[in-house]
Amino acid sequence: MFQGVFTALATPMQASGEIDYGALERLLAAQLKAGVHGIVLLGTTAETPTLSAQEKTELLQFCTERLRGKVKIIIGTGSNSTTAAVEHTRQAKMFSPDGVLVVTPYYNKPNPSGLIAHYQQVASVGLPIAVYHIPGRTGLKVPVSVLEKLVKEVPQIAAIKESDYDMSRVMDCAVSFQNRLDYLCGNDDLFPQYLAMNAAGIISAAANVFAPAFVKIYNLFKQGKTTESFALFAQIYPLIKVCYAETNPTCIKYMLSKRGFGTQTVRLPLGEISPEHKEAIDRIMQTADPAWMI
Repeated sequence: MFQGVFTALATPMQASGEIDYGALERLLAAQLKAGVHGIVLLGTTAETPTLSAQEKTELLQFCTERLRGKVKIIIGTGSNSTTAAVEHTRQAKMFSPDGVLVVTPYYNKPNPSGLIAHYQQVASVGLPIAVYHIPGRTGLKVPVSVLEKLVKEVPQIAAIKESDYDMSRVMDCAVSFQNRLDYLCGNDDLFPQYLAMNAAGIISAAANVFAPAFVKIYNLFKQGKTTESFALFAQIYPLIKVCYAETNPTCIKYMLSKRGFGTQTVRLPLGEISPEHKEAIDRIMQTADPAWMI
């Protein structure tokens, strides 16, 4: 259901902090031109926690009108409140997405029974679910045995976006869920490893800037040209690393501003990146092949 390169879309902003819809429209067009297979709206990279309810509705309306029928659409609806997650999912359903991305509840650190009940209630809305497992942000690392039970008891789960760096656990999941759901890479810097583990694709923040490269890496791998795929990845690896020199999406929005897609503005509590990191990004982007970037 969810195969290929999905861009976790950033929210371009004016210097005032307002959403820059002109830049957003250009960003959407550039992503489609790059050949991405899907777009994730209202994810972490979109700075969703800082968007008002009205902004979220307007952004979804704007983006889905331009994407529907062209690529798969996933909408982020997770929360550490089950009631809120269900309501967000109901609201997302009005825009007819292909699925919703639901992060494991953060801060609360739910026990297994609570985690399963949380996803069962979200599933009652009637949309395919991609579970977002990112222990570095949520503080919750779900054991494979619990995840297996979750997938068994919530059949609406169609995918897992995996952002764990414990590769032993990742391999356990890849083996366990093969042919059962779409296992998606959530770590841009580990994309080749995930492809080698039969991952269905990637949900990528760096693809905001480097979508053409990510699409080519994926396509080459699927064509059996694994050496060429890794060679391209190796070339853009320094660019991927610098995307995360500071908290996502601060560096990515700085890169987007250099490419003409809005300003570097992020909303508090995120702040402007350091002059040192700007210099590093400027220097490395000057060495990049323009064909790799939107």
